[in-house]
Amino acid sequence: MRGLSLEAVAARANLSVGFISQVERGLSSPSLRVLATLADVFDVSIAALFDATPQESSPEQIVRREHERAELNLWRTGISKQLLSPAGQDGRLNLFLIFLEPGGNTGDELYTHDGEEAGFVLEGEMVLTVGASTMILRKGDSFRFASRRPHRFGNPSGTDKAIVLWVNCV
Repeated sequence: MRGLSLEAVAARANLSVGFISQVERGLSSPSLRVLATLADVFDVSIAALFDATPQESSPEQIVRREHERAELNLWRTGISKQLLSPAGQDGRLNLFLIFLEPGGNTGDELYTHDGEEAGFVLEGEMVLTVGASTMILRKGDSFRFASRRPHRFGNPSGTDKAIVLWVNCV
């Protein structure tokens, strides 16, 4: 864990050692808020938390093939993320496909992290809260905001999946 003990990570992230251990072993599913907190503790992007080891990775890799995508399935929240950005880059700009199951969301609490975010709704609809503003975005709508602004998002539909092309820049 980048030179930090499990106890130090837990203390900095305000999480229990047991919970972090369960996440590491795949026994628990973290929320995006928890992942953003852990990324801040390690001073990395959320993309760095993916277990992505693409074939033939090089510092100049500019393409990621569909079959090479790393996926992070946050099964308890109804959200999964596929990392579209090729490996080997400086990691400041990351591109994701976000899949929101009906009712899937980041939780009731607003969260923050370093960087900037932007996105484009490809299918379905999502509710995005940034600060005191809550907006419903539908297919074809886009957004952009500073990640340090408290935010959360979810899929209000009870039947339809939403797919969002999402960009994080740190």
